[in-house]
Amino acid sequence: MISIYDTLARKVSQIESSGSQVTVYCCGPTVYRDAHVGNLRTFLLADLIHRALIQQGAQVNFIQNITDVGHMSEDVQGEDKMLQQAHLEKRDPFEIARAYEAGFHNDLQRLNILPANAYPRASETINLMQKYITKLIDGGFAYATAAGSVYFDSQSFETYGAISGNRLDSLKPGHRYEFTDEGDKRFHADWALWKAAGSRTEMIWDSPWGSGFPGWHIECTAMSLSLLDNRIDVHVGGIDLRFPHHENERAQSNSIINSEAVGMWVHGEHLLFEGRKMSKSSGNVVLLQDVIDRGLDPLALRLCLLENRYRAQMDLTWAAMEAANSTLRRWRNSMATWGSADSATEDAEVASAIKKDLDTPRAIVRLRAIEKDLQILAQDKRAIFLHADQVLGLELTRAVIDKPLSPEQASLLSQRASARELKNWSQSDLLRDELLAQGISISDGPAGQSWSWI
Repeated sequence: MISIYDTLARKVSQIESSGSQVTVYCCGPTVYRDAHVGNLRTFLLADLIHRALIQQGAQVNFIQNITDVGHMSEDVQGEDKMLQQAHLEKRDPFEIARAYEAGFHNDLQRLNILPANAYPRASETINLMQKYITKLIDGGFAYATAAGSVYFDSQSFETYGAISGNRLDSLKPGHRYEFTDEGDKRFHADWALWKAAGSRTEMIWDSPWGSGFPGWHIECTAMSLSLLDNRIDVHVGGIDLRFPHHENERAQSNSIINSEAVGMWVHGEHLLFEGRKMSKSSGNVVLLQDVIDRGLDPLALRLCLLENRYRAQMDLTWAAMEAANSTLRRWRNSMATWGSADSATEDAEVASAIKKDLDTPRAIVRLRAIEKDLQILAQDKRAIFLHADQVLGLELTRAVIDKPLSPEQASLLSQRASARELKNWSQSDLLRDELLAQGISISDGPAGQSWSWI
Protein backbone atom coordinates (compact mmCIF):
# COMPACT_ATOMS: atom_id res chain seq x y z
CA MET A 1 0.00 0.00 0.00
CA ILE A 2 0.91 3.67 0.13
CA SER A 3 2.76 5.42 2.96
CA ILE A 4 2.23 9.11 3.60
CA TYR A 5 3.01 11.71 6.25
CA ASP A 6 0.42 11.80 9.03
CA THR A 7 0.28 15.24 10.65
CA LEU A 8 -1.23 13.86 13.87
CA ALA A 9 1.33 11.05 14.29
CA ARG A 10 4.11 13.30 12.93
CA LYS A 11 5.59 10.48 10.87
CA VAL A 12 5.22 8.68 7.56
CA SER A 13 2.79 5.80 8.03
CA GLN A 14 1.09 3.28 5.79
CA ILE A 15 -2.47 4.00 4.75
CA GLU A 16 -4.66 1.36 6.31
CA SER A 17 -8.23 0.57 5.40
CA SER A 18 -10.82 0.08 8.11
CA GLY A 19 -12.97 -2.07 5.82
CA SER A 20 -13.37 -3.23 2.23
CA GLN A 21 -12.80 0.31 0.96
CA VAL A 22 -10.26 3.02 1.70
CA THR A 23 -12.28 6.05 2.76
CA VAL A 24 -10.88 9.45 1.81
CA TYR A 25 -12.29 12.86 2.70
CA CYS A 26 -10.96 16.13 1.30
CA CYS A 27 -12.06 19.54 2.48
CA GLY A 28 -13.53 21.18 -0.60
CA PRO A 29 -13.89 24.76 -1.76
CA THR A 30 -15.82 27.62 -0.22
CA VAL A 31 -17.71 28.58 -3.36
CA TYR A 32 -17.74 32.36 -3.11
CA ARG A 33 -14.98 32.80 -5.68
CA ASP A 34 -12.93 30.74 -8.15
CA ALA A 35 -10.35 28.38 -6.68
CA HIS A 36 -6.81 29.67 -7.19
CA VAL A 37 -3.79 27.52 -7.99
CA GLY A 38 -2.94 27.19 -4.29
CA ASN A 39 -6.36 25.66 -3.61
CA LEU A 40 -5.94 23.42 -6.64
CA ARG A 41 -2.63 22.12 -5.25
CA THR A 42 -4.55 20.67 -2.29
CA PHE A 43 -7.16 19.09 -4.54
CA LEU A 44 -4.33 17.61 -6.64
CA LEU A 45 -2.86 16.06 -3.48
CA ALA A 46 -6.15 14.28 -2.80
CA ASP A 47 -6.20 13.13 -6.44
CA LEU A 48 -2.69 11.68 -6.16
CA ILE A 49 -3.72 9.68 -3.11
CA HIS A 50 -6.89 8.58 -4.89
CA ARG A 51 -5.01 7.50 -8.04
CA ALA A 52 -2.17 5.80 -6.15
CA LEU A 53 -4.63 3.73 -4.12
CA ILE A 54 -6.53 2.70 -7.26
CA GLN A 55 -3.28 1.70 -8.96
CA GLN A 56 -2.56 -0.57 -5.99
CA GLY A 57 -5.93 -2.24 -6.47
CA ALA A 58 -7.81 -0.54 -3.64
CA GLN A 59 -11.49 0.33 -3.74
CA VAL A 60 -11.74 4.01 -2.77
CA ASN A 61 -14.75 5.91 -1.43
CA PHE A 62 -13.77 9.55 -1.89
CA ILE A 63 -15.91 12.43 -0.58
CA GLN A 64 -15.29 16.16 -1.04
CA ASN A 65 -17.62 18.73 0.45
CA ILE A 66 -18.85 22.03 -0.94
CA THR A 67 -18.92 24.82 1.65
CA ASP A 68 -21.70 27.19 0.66
CA VAL A 69 -22.60 28.51 4.12
CA GLY A 70 -20.98 28.99 7.50
CA HIS A 71 -17.45 30.07 6.56
CA MET A 72 -16.26 33.31 8.11
CA SER A 73 -14.60 36.00 6.05
CA GLU A 74 -11.02 36.98 6.78
CA ASP A 75 -11.64 40.47 5.43
CA VAL A 76 -14.87 41.44 7.22
CA GLN A 77 -15.05 40.03 10.74
CA GLY A 78 -18.24 38.26 11.58
CA GLU A 79 -19.59 38.07 8.01
CA ASP A 80 -20.11 34.86 6.09
CA LYS A 81 -18.00 34.71 2.93
CA MET A 82 -21.01 33.76 0.82
CA LEU A 83 -23.05 36.73 2.05
CA GLN A 84 -20.13 39.11 1.68
CA GLN A 85 -19.70 38.11 -1.98
CA ALA A 86 -23.46 38.24 -2.57
CA HIS A 87 -23.51 41.85 -1.39
CA LEU A 88 -20.54 42.72 -3.62
CA GLU A 89 -22.07 41.12 -6.72
CA LYS A 90 -25.64 42.08 -5.84
CA ARG A 91 -26.83 38.52 -6.45
CA ASP A 92 -28.55 35.82 -4.44
CA PRO A 93 -25.91 33.94 -2.37
CA PHE A 94 -27.05 30.54 -3.61
CA GLU A 95 -26.87 31.75 -7.20
CA ILE A 96 -23.27 32.74 -6.55
CA ALA A 97 -22.57 29.41 -4.84
CA ARG A 98 -23.84 27.36 -7.77
CA ALA A 99 -21.91 29.46 -10.30
CA TYR A 100 -18.57 29.10 -8.50
CA GLU A 101 -19.28 25.45 -7.74
CA ALA A 102 -19.66 24.84 -11.49
CA GLY A 103 -16.34 26.62 -12.02
CA PHE A 104 -14.72 24.37 -9.41
CA HIS A 105 -15.87 21.21 -11.20
CA ASN A 106 -14.68 22.63 -14.51
CA ASP A 107 -11.22 23.27 -13.06
CA LEU A 108 -11.06 19.72 -11.68
CA GLN A 109 -11.89 18.33 -15.10
CA ARG A 110 -9.29 20.51 -16.83
CA LEU A 111 -6.66 19.34 -14.31
CA ASN A 112 -7.64 15.70 -14.95
CA ILE A 113 -8.62 15.19 -11.30
CA LEU A 114 -10.75 12.09 -10.78
CA PRO A 115 -14.29 12.88 -9.61
CA ALA A 116 -15.27 12.13 -6.02
CA ASN A 117 -18.02 9.64 -5.19
CA ALA A 118 -20.05 12.55 -3.81
CA TYR A 119 -19.86 16.33 -3.39
CA PRO A 120 -22.25 17.08 -0.50
CA ARG A 121 -23.25 20.72 -0.01
CA ALA A 122 -23.30 22.24 3.45
CA SER A 123 -26.57 24.04 2.75
CA GLU A 124 -28.26 20.72 1.96
CA THR A 125 -27.12 18.91 5.11
CA ILE A 126 -28.42 21.32 7.76
CA ASN A 127 -30.69 18.68 9.36
CA LEU A 128 -27.76 16.29 9.58
CA MET A 129 -25.64 18.93 11.31
CA GLN A 130 -28.43 19.62 13.79
CA LYS A 131 -28.64 15.91 14.56
CA TYR A 132 -24.94 15.76 15.41
CA ILE A 133 -25.08 19.01 17.39
CA THR A 134 -27.89 17.52 19.50
CA LYS A 135 -25.75 14.43 20.09
CA LEU A 136 -22.85 16.61 21.27
CA ILE A 137 -25.15 18.47 23.68
CA ASP A 138 -26.57 15.21 25.02
CA GLY A 139 -23.05 13.85 25.52
CA GLY A 140 -21.93 16.89 27.52
CA PHE A 141 -19.55 18.15 24.82
CA ALA A 142 -21.60 21.20 23.80
CA TYR A 143 -24.00 23.68 25.35
CA ALA A 144 -26.80 25.92 24.13
CA THR A 145 -27.09 29.52 25.29
CA ALA A 146 -30.07 31.71 26.06
CA ALA A 147 -29.30 33.70 22.90
CA GLY A 148 -29.95 30.64 20.73
CA SER A 149 -26.39 29.67 19.85
CA VAL A 150 -24.65 26.36 20.54
CA TYR A 151 -20.94 26.05 21.34
CA PHE A 152 -18.55 23.14 21.59
CA ASP A 153 -16.98 22.92 25.04
CA SER A 154 -13.30 22.81 24.09
CA GLN A 155 -12.27 21.85 27.63
CA SER A 156 -14.35 18.67 27.40
CA PHE A 157 -11.95 17.21 24.81
CA GLU A 158 -8.74 16.16 26.55
CA THR A 159 -6.46 15.82 23.51
CA TYR A 160 -7.36 19.12 21.87
CA GLY A 161 -4.29 20.47 20.07
CA ALA A 162 -2.82 17.11 19.08
CA ILE A 163 -2.83 17.95 15.36
CA SER A 164 -1.57 21.53 15.50
CA GLY A 165 0.40 21.53 18.76
CA ASN A 166 -1.72 24.37 20.16
CA ARG A 167 -2.63 24.22 23.85
CA LEU A 168 -5.99 25.47 25.11
CA ASP A 169 -4.41 27.49 27.90
CA SER A 170 -2.20 29.29 25.36
CA LEU A 171 -4.86 30.17 22.82
CA LYS A 172 -5.84 33.79 22.55
CA PRO A 173 -9.39 35.01 21.87
CA GLY A 174 -10.50 36.23 18.47
CA HIS A 175 -9.21 33.79 15.87
CA ARG A 176 -9.91 35.16 12.41
CA TYR A 177 -12.33 32.35 11.48
CA GLU A 178 -14.59 32.79 14.51
CA PHE A 179 -17.45 35.16 15.17
CA THR A 180 -17.00 38.50 16.94
CA ASP A 181 -20.31 38.59 18.86
CA GLU A 182 -19.70 35.60 21.11
CA GLY A 183 -20.01 37.04 24.56
CA ASP A 184 -22.36 34.22 25.55
CA LYS A 185 -19.82 31.41 25.37
CA ARG A 186 -18.24 30.07 28.54
CA PHE A 187 -14.58 29.89 27.43
CA HIS A 188 -12.87 31.92 24.76
CA ALA A 189 -11.56 28.82 22.91
CA ASP A 190 -15.05 27.32 22.52
CA TRP A 191 -16.45 27.57 19.00
CA ALA A 192 -19.87 27.89 17.47
CA LEU A 193 -21.67 24.78 16.23
CA TRP A 194 -24.85 26.75 15.64
CA LYS A 195 -25.12 30.50 15.57
CA ALA A 196 -28.27 32.47 16.38
CA ALA A 197 -29.48 34.47 13.39
CA GLY A 198 -29.55 37.78 15.23
CA SER A 199 -30.01 40.50 12.62
CA ARG A 200 -29.13 38.17 9.75
CA THR A 201 -32.03 37.53 7.36
CA GLU A 202 -30.39 35.44 4.61
CA MET A 203 -29.10 31.86 4.69
CA ILE A 204 -30.76 31.01 8.00
CA TRP A 205 -32.67 27.90 9.08
CA ASP A 206 -34.99 26.80 11.89
CA SER A 207 -33.49 24.68 14.63
CA PRO A 208 -34.29 23.37 18.13
CA TRP A 209 -32.36 26.39 19.47
CA GLY A 210 -34.01 29.01 17.27
CA SER A 211 -33.43 30.47 13.84
CA GLY A 212 -29.77 30.51 12.81
CA PHE A 213 -27.03 28.93 10.72
CA PRO A 214 -24.26 26.37 11.22
CA GLY A 215 -20.67 27.01 12.19
CA TRP A 216 -18.02 26.07 9.67
CA HIS A 217 -16.36 23.18 11.52
CA ILE A 218 -19.47 21.06 12.15
CA GLU A 219 -20.09 20.79 8.40
CA CYS A 220 -17.16 18.48 7.67
CA THR A 221 -17.83 16.42 10.79
CA ALA A 222 -21.43 15.80 9.78
CA MET A 223 -20.72 15.00 6.14
CA SER A 224 -17.64 12.83 6.68
CA LEU A 225 -19.14 10.73 9.51
CA SER A 226 -22.42 10.26 7.70
CA LEU A 227 -21.11 9.43 4.23
CA LEU A 228 -18.10 7.39 5.34
CA ASP A 229 -19.78 5.38 8.10
CA ASN A 230 -17.94 6.95 11.06
CA ARG A 231 -14.43 6.14 9.78
CA ILE A 232 -12.23 8.30 7.55
CA ASP A 233 -9.02 6.47 6.67
CA VAL A 234 -7.37 9.54 5.09
CA HIS A 235 -8.42 13.14 5.69
CA VAL A 236 -6.84 15.65 3.27
CA GLY A 237 -6.61 19.45 3.37
CA GLY A 238 -4.30 22.43 3.04
CA ILE A 239 -1.89 23.19 5.88
CA ASP A 240 -3.89 26.35 6.68
CA LEU A 241 -6.80 24.09 7.76
CA ARG A 242 -4.73 22.30 10.40
CA PHE A 243 -5.85 24.90 12.93
CA PRO A 244 -8.53 25.64 13.85
CA HIS A 245 -10.63 23.72 11.32
CA HIS A 246 -9.16 20.24 11.56
CA GLU A 247 -8.43 20.57 15.26
CA ASN A 248 -12.06 21.46 15.91
CA GLU A 249 -13.34 18.86 13.49
CA ARG A 250 -11.36 16.12 15.23
CA ALA A 251 -12.73 17.15 18.63
CA GLN A 252 -16.31 17.10 17.33
CA SER A 253 -16.06 13.82 15.39
CA ASN A 254 -14.27 11.89 18.14
CA SER A 255 -16.73 13.13 20.75
CA ILE A 256 -19.70 12.02 18.64
CA ILE A 257 -18.50 8.44 18.00
CA ASN A 258 -16.39 8.10 21.18
CA SER A 259 -13.30 6.94 19.25
CA GLU A 260 -10.72 8.23 16.76
CA ALA A 261 -12.67 9.06 13.60
CA VAL A 262 -9.73 9.74 11.27
CA GLY A 263 -6.95 7.27 10.56
CA MET A 264 -4.49 9.85 9.28
CA TRP A 265 -4.48 13.60 8.64
CA VAL A 266 -2.65 14.67 5.47
CA HIS A 267 -1.84 18.30 4.69
CA GLY A 268 -0.46 20.01 1.61
CA GLU A 269 1.87 22.96 2.13
CA HIS A 270 1.49 26.59 1.11
CA LEU A 271 2.01 27.75 -2.45
CA LEU A 272 3.78 31.03 -3.20
CA PHE A 273 3.70 32.72 -6.58
CA GLU A 274 6.79 34.51 -7.89
CA GLY A 275 8.17 34.60 -4.34
CA ARG A 276 5.09 36.06 -2.61
CA LYS A 277 2.04 34.72 -0.88
CA MET A 278 -0.99 34.95 -3.17
CA SER A 279 -3.58 37.47 -1.99
CA LYS A 280 -6.20 39.81 -3.39
CA SER A 281 -4.45 42.78 -1.81
CA SER A 282 -1.18 41.91 -3.60
CA GLY A 283 -2.99 41.39 -6.89
CA ASN A 284 -1.13 38.15 -7.60
CA VAL A 285 -3.90 35.56 -7.28
CA VAL A 286 -3.51 33.12 -10.17
CA LEU A 287 -6.43 31.07 -11.47
CA LEU A 288 -6.31 28.06 -13.76
CA GLN A 289 -7.96 30.20 -16.43
CA ASP A 290 -4.98 32.60 -16.22
CA VAL A 291 -2.71 29.67 -17.04
CA ILE A 292 -4.85 28.75 -20.03
CA ASP A 293 -5.10 32.38 -21.18
CA ARG A 294 -1.32 32.47 -21.27
CA GLY A 295 -1.41 29.68 -23.85
CA LEU A 296 -0.33 26.89 -21.50
CA ASP A 297 -1.89 23.46 -21.22
CA PRO A 298 -3.65 23.27 -17.82
CA LEU A 299 -1.82 19.98 -17.25
CA ALA A 300 1.43 21.95 -17.42
CA LEU A 301 0.35 23.35 -14.05
CA ARG A 302 -0.27 19.80 -12.85
CA LEU A 303 3.21 18.71 -13.94
CA CYS A 304 4.75 21.80 -12.37
CA LEU A 305 3.08 21.03 -9.03
CA LEU A 306 4.14 17.38 -9.27
CA GLU A 307 7.78 18.43 -9.60
CA ASN A 308 7.62 19.63 -5.99
CA ARG A 309 6.94 17.69 -2.78
CA TYR A 310 3.35 18.12 -1.58
CA ARG A 311 4.44 18.88 1.99
CA ALA A 312 7.13 21.40 1.09
CA GLN A 313 6.37 25.06 0.48
CA MET A 314 6.56 25.76 -3.24
CA ASP A 315 7.28 28.91 -5.23
CA LEU A 316 5.37 28.69 -8.51
CA THR A 317 6.56 30.83 -11.44
CA TRP A 318 5.48 31.42 -15.01
CA ALA A 319 8.91 30.27 -16.17
CA ALA A 320 8.47 26.93 -14.39
CA MET A 321 5.02 26.44 -15.94
CA GLU A 322 6.34 27.27 -19.41
CA ALA A 323 9.14 24.74 -18.95
CA ALA A 324 6.61 22.14 -17.78
CA ASN A 325 4.49 22.90 -20.85
CA SER A 326 7.46 22.17 -23.11
CA THR A 327 8.21 18.93 -21.25
CA LEU A 328 4.60 17.84 -21.56
CA ARG A 329 4.61 18.47 -25.30
CA ARG A 330 7.91 16.61 -25.75
CA TRP A 331 6.69 13.59 -23.75
CA ARG A 332 3.47 13.37 -25.76
CA ASN A 333 5.44 13.52 -29.01
CA SER A 334 7.78 10.83 -27.69
CA MET A 335 4.90 8.61 -26.63
CA ALA A 336 3.57 8.73 -30.20
CA THR A 337 6.97 7.76 -31.63
CA TRP A 338 7.42 4.95 -29.07
CA GLY A 339 4.49 3.03 -30.49
CA SER A 340 0.78 2.56 -29.90
CA ALA A 341 0.59 -0.35 -27.45
CA ASP A 342 -1.64 0.08 -24.38
CA SER A 343 0.26 -2.27 -22.06
CA ALA A 344 1.65 -0.64 -18.90
CA THR A 345 4.75 -1.77 -17.03
CA GLU A 346 5.75 -0.78 -13.52
CA ASP A 347 9.19 0.68 -13.06
CA ALA A 348 10.49 -0.24 -9.61
CA GLU A 349 12.02 3.15 -8.87
CA VAL A 350 8.99 5.15 -10.02
CA ALA A 351 6.69 2.85 -8.03
CA SER A 352 8.86 3.13 -4.92
CA ALA A 353 8.84 6.93 -5.14
CA ILE A 354 5.04 7.03 -5.31
CA LYS A 355 4.53 4.51 -2.53
CA LYS A 356 6.94 6.29 -0.18
CA ASP A 357 5.13 9.50 0.70
CA LEU A 358 4.14 10.45 -2.86
CA ASP A 359 7.65 11.50 -3.89
CA THR A 360 6.53 12.70 -7.32
CA PRO A 361 9.71 14.76 -7.94
CA ARG A 362 11.81 11.60 -7.67
CA ALA A 363 9.39 9.74 -9.95
CA ILE A 364 9.66 12.49 -12.59
CA VAL A 365 13.47 12.56 -12.38
CA ARG A 366 13.43 8.81 -13.01
CA LEU A 367 11.11 9.26 -16.01
CA ARG A 368 13.49 11.85 -17.48
CA ALA A 369 16.34 9.36 -17.14
CA ILE A 370 14.29 6.61 -18.82
CA GLU A 371 13.41 9.02 -21.63
CA LYS A 372 17.12 9.56 -22.41
CA ASP A 373 18.31 5.97 -21.81
CA LEU A 374 19.41 4.48 -25.15
CA GLN A 375 19.49 0.99 -23.65
CA ILE A 376 15.71 0.93 -23.04
CA LEU A 377 13.57 -0.06 -26.01
CA ALA A 378 11.00 2.44 -27.26
CA GLN A 379 8.03 0.19 -26.51
CA ASP A 380 9.34 -0.38 -22.98
CA LYS A 381 9.65 3.36 -22.42
CA ARG A 382 6.05 3.79 -23.52
CA ALA A 383 4.85 1.04 -21.17
CA ILE A 384 6.69 2.58 -18.20
CA PHE A 385 5.34 6.07 -18.93
CA LEU A 386 1.81 4.67 -19.30
CA HIS A 387 2.02 3.03 -15.87
CA ALA A 388 3.41 6.17 -14.24
CA ASP A 389 0.70 8.28 -15.86
CA GLN A 390 -1.98 6.27 -14.05
CA VAL A 391 -0.94 8.30 -10.97
CA LEU A 392 0.59 11.42 -12.53
CA GLY A 393 -2.52 12.01 -14.66
CA LEU A 394 -0.78 13.98 -17.42
CA GLU A 395 -2.69 12.45 -20.35
CA LEU A 396 0.56 11.49 -22.03
CA THR A 397 -1.21 9.65 -24.85
CA ARG A 398 -3.08 12.77 -25.93
CA ALA A 399 -2.19 13.63 -29.52
CA VAL A 400 -0.12 16.75 -30.06
CA ILE A 401 -1.61 19.12 -32.62
CA ASP A 402 0.84 19.65 -35.45
CA LYS A 403 0.16 21.67 -38.57
CA PRO A 404 2.32 24.07 -40.59
CA LEU A 405 2.57 27.72 -39.72
CA SER A 406 1.29 30.24 -42.22
CA PRO A 407 3.90 32.70 -43.54
CA GLU A 408 2.23 35.45 -41.47
CA GLN A 409 2.48 33.36 -38.28
CA ALA A 410 6.11 32.51 -38.95
CA SER A 411 6.76 36.23 -39.39
CA LEU A 412 5.08 37.05 -36.09
CA LEU A 413 7.25 34.47 -34.31
CA SER A 414 10.36 35.96 -35.86
CA GLN A 415 9.30 39.49 -34.88
CA ARG A 416 8.70 38.35 -31.31
CA ALA A 417 12.12 36.71 -31.09
CA SER A 418 13.69 39.96 -32.29
CA ALA A 419 11.66 42.00 -29.80
CA ARG A 420 12.94 39.82 -26.94
CA GLU A 421 16.53 40.18 -28.12
CA LEU A 422 16.05 43.95 -28.04
CA LYS A 423 14.37 43.66 -24.61
CA ASN A 424 11.26 45.29 -26.02
CA TRP A 425 9.01 43.47 -23.56
CA SER A 426 5.82 45.36 -24.35
CA GLN A 427 6.10 44.52 -28.07
CA SER A 428 6.99 40.94 -27.15
CA ASP A 429 3.85 40.63 -25.03
CA LEU A 430 1.65 42.12 -27.75
CA LEU A 431 2.99 39.61 -30.28
CA ARG A 432 2.50 36.77 -27.79
CA ASP A 433 -1.16 37.76 -27.38
CA GLU A 434 -1.64 37.98 -31.14
CA LEU A 435 -0.18 34.51 -31.64
CA LEU A 436 -2.21 33.13 -28.76
CA ALA A 437 -5.40 34.41 -30.39
CA GLN A 438 -4.44 32.28 -33.40
CA GLY A 439 -3.98 29.17 -31.23
CA ILE A 440 -0.19 29.31 -30.87
CA SER A 441 1.32 28.98 -27.39
CA ILE A 442 4.75 30.50 -26.71
CA SER A 443 7.23 29.27 -24.09
CA ASP A 444 10.41 31.16 -23.25
CA GLY A 445 13.43 29.28 -21.96
CA PRO A 446 17.22 29.51 -21.76
CA ALA A 447 17.47 28.40 -25.40
CA GLY A 448 15.01 31.06 -26.53
CA GLN A 449 11.37 30.89 -27.47
CA SER A 450 9.52 27.76 -28.49
CA TRP A 451 5.97 27.39 -29.70
CA SER A 452 3.18 24.81 -29.91
CA TRP A 453 -0.40 24.63 -31.12
CA ILE A 454 -3.01 24.82 -28.38
